[in-house]
Amino acid sequence: MTTQIRLLALGIGLAAAGPWVMAPVRAAAPPEKPAPAAERWPADKARDWYQQVPRPCGFNFLPSTAVNTTEMWQADTFDAATIDRELGWAEAIGFNSCRVFLQYLVWQADPERFLERFDRFLGIAAKHRISVMPVLFDDCAFSGKEPYLGKQDAPVPGVHNSGWTASPGHSRVVDRKAWPDLERYVTQVVGRFASDRRVIAWDLYNEPTNGAIGDRSLPLAEATFAWARRAGPSQPITLGVWNGNAKLNRIALDLSDIVTFHNYGGPDAVRRHIADLKAHGRPVLCTEWMRRPEARFETHLPVFKAENVGWYSWGLVNGKTQTHLPWGSKPGAPDPPEWFHDLLRKDGTPLLPAEVEVIRQHAAAP
Repeated sequence: MTTQIRLLALGIGLAAAGPWVMAPVRAAAPPEKPAPAAERWPADKARDWYQQVPRPCGFNFLPSTAVNTTEMWQADTFDAATIDRELGWAEAIGFNSCRVFLQYLVWQADPERFLERFDRFLGIAAKHRISVMPVLFDDCAFSGKEPYLGKQDAPVPGVHNSGWTASPGHSRVVDRKAWPDLERYVTQVVGRFASDRRVIAWDLYNEPTNGAIGDRSLPLAEATFAWARRAGPSQPITLGVWNGNAKLNRIALDLSDIVTFHNYGGPDAVRRHIADLKAHGRPVLCTEWMRRPEARFETHLPVFKAENVGWYSWGLVNGKTQTHLPWGSKPGAPDPPEWFHDLLRKDGTPLLPAEVEVIRQHAAAP
């Protein structure tokens, strides 16, 4: 996810039928006390992990009936039926993983019920042979609002992702008095599912520094690594490189077990980015990409497959986020002749059937 600012930065820069997944596994009870902070995985452990899981061929997921992460996870609007249906479509296409954004504010309101809903989501995903990469924090705030509980605003016609709010919200990111509760959120969520095979990896923080908050979110991004490690996850933890910010990239590349990145550029830009990141000697996954016409399945999936890089495209079913519209679209803008993001219409039919065939071809197990 991004703003138009990324367009400037980007000039620089999993297997459907595989043996992975998995009978549903009940999450372990949260530890009473966090374990001592662990060390970053050695590079050889990260490489061994990548050989033991199918190469992720996935998508960033929000059900079509949710305008943002609050609406996805709140009790009144958690739509298990739609999640089940849409993940079933994803399984049929050949996807084997999804990246999903959590919302701190919903956890804060009722931690145990939130964890139960997340556990239920993991069960639905496992039913469809899809692993999950949860995202704990996020600086993106397309709506321009802090996250809030209760009924969420309806989408603004013509506007890309008009209802999206950050997690935990920019005001909490810079308020050190809020940090003890943010730490409890990280350690409880990661600790509860630390040994759960349905979770493939933890993405700690989506696009820190995005928007007006800038570098003020870097201290929280760094602290989140220590909190997550104290929870003792068996899965790798990561934070994605996304915008060329040297300070952010130092945190991400020095502390992550596996290297993840965002790149919505063309295939040559992605190849260069992959080459740079492979120099760190760790598995590389692209956790956000795909925007028509520059970044298409037919141009990028051969690159990811040749480089043995996992990937998560943006969007599955076109819905209330309206991400078929381009970044920066204005109120009342008409639907574009070609969608920007997303793959399927609300009835599950593909916008472009040829894209589904490309996904099936390139997501096949080696």
